[in-house]
Amino acid sequence: MKNEIDSSDWESARLIPVSGIRNAEEQERRATSALLAVISAVNEFGLLITRPLGAPKNKLNTFIEVSFELQDGRKVRPDGVIQTSRGTRTWTALVEVKTGTNDLEKEQIEAYLDLAKEQEYDCVITISNQIAKIPGEHPVDIDKRKAKKVALHHLSWSRVITMAVLQKSHYGVADPDQAWILGELIRYLQHPNAGSIDFCDMGEHWVKVRDAVKHGTLRQSDKESIEVAGKWEELVSFAALRLGRKLGTDVQEILSSKERGDISLRINTIVESMVQHSVMPADLRIPNTVGNIRLTADLRAEQIIASTTVSAPKTGRAATRINWLLRQLKSAPENLRLESWGHRARTSNSDLLVNVRKDQSLLVPVDNREIVSFTISIFRSMGSKRATGKRSFIDSVLKTLDEFYGDVVQYLKEWQPAAPKLDRTADSDTESQPKDVPTDNKSESSESNSSVDDVHSVAPDFDSPVKSEVIVESNNVGPPIDEDSQSSQPS
Repeated sequence: MKNEIDSSDWESARLIPVSGIRNAEEQERRATSALLAVISAVNEFGLLITRPLGAPKNKLNTFIEVSFELQDGRKVRPDGVIQTSRGTRTWTALVEVKTGTNDLEKEQIEAYLDLAKEQEYDCVITISNQIAKIPGEHPVDIDKRKAKKVALHHLSWSRVITMAVLQKSHYGVADPDQAWILGELIRYLQHPNAGSIDFCDMGEHWVKVRDAVKHGTLRQSDKESIEVAGKWEELVSFAALRLGRKLGTDVQEILSSKERGDISLRINTIVESMVQHSVMPADLRIPNTVGNIRLTADLRAEQIIASTTVSAPKTGRAATRINWLLRQLKSAPENLRLESWGHRARTSNSDLLVNVRKDQSLLVPVDNREIVSFTISIFRSMGSKRATGKRSFIDSVLKTLDEFYGDVVQYLKEWQPAAPKLDRTADSDTESQPKDVPTDNKSESSESNSSVDDVHSVAPDFDSPVKSEVIVESNNVGPPIDEDSQSSQPS
């Protein structure tokens, strides 16, 4: 009998191995080859990546390290090329990839834009761990004139992983072998050796700006505050991607149309909020939830706050409406803060969930106004360190968001009025009258009019306005939402 061998410590053979990566150059080359190969091999994933960039729906061909020479004699070699044809049209994209802490270089990107223009290619795609502050914006400030005839797109590795997870686990891959290949890419990119790291640093000026906010000495014109505000916006974008990856849906940051068109306006808004209110705010929208999530970093109080506002029932006394909310928070943390907003009230009644469970009158408005909405908030300690790890600011933000959604938001449902009751009185009165009983014309006319009146008394009023609500769900990883008209405070 052969001796049994313990193979628990053996490393499994993988389609894309993470072992043997010796340096940053080899890490970058392997990540590029793996990604482009899977884009070509897995039809659904390839289309998910390229269709939003303008590629026609057809088989994708991918290449790595293709050499070109520009008309001025410069020799360039992009990391990859993606190409597909449909009919007489050929779509071509040049790809530049960076891994680890390596950032994209302005001169290199502009050289590829020049090459694409000369060759009449469609676009240049850059992939790195840099996260664009706003989807659609590029993290590198390049000469805008060079991108007039050639489109420039950027994908962070976090976004690539998110799209891969969404396609495999939620959208689906028809071919089982292709699904396995996509799973191998996900496993590889999530390994530390791959170089596709998540957002992990608030920047070198984080501590200085944080302390200045605490002491009330931060100024609007400080350049350091602009950098930290930009890092906060990157963190919010990453938090939306990360949560969407877990939920299998498209989580988006809410921005106004002006902020979406000009990132500097959004950055200035964050800086102004830090100077005047000591906080950095953001709003996230998750499809099919009762309301948006407001995420706030209070730098002076050293707290991370996540909150959402839900409309109260339209009928019933104050106690009935409060009970409706408490029933949905049976398993929620007792230190949640609940606020009730009365009709046209400027202030709210608030207390902790543990106290409201004992005494619901704590949320009843003093002047007995009608409760129109509730705000639910969670407060958690803020990490202080700039990078990820123990007592990290980034980790405290992500953990608070996950906890608030998992313990509160996913269980909240909108109030629905009871269905109207059918009045059968008119039908029963008509059916109960004998058919052979003679009646004169006058009494017959009277009975007929009475029946008509009864029917009209229970018929719906079609002339009265009917309120309807339309929920639009997007499963694409798309641009932020325009919320010019949305009010952040309940009226």
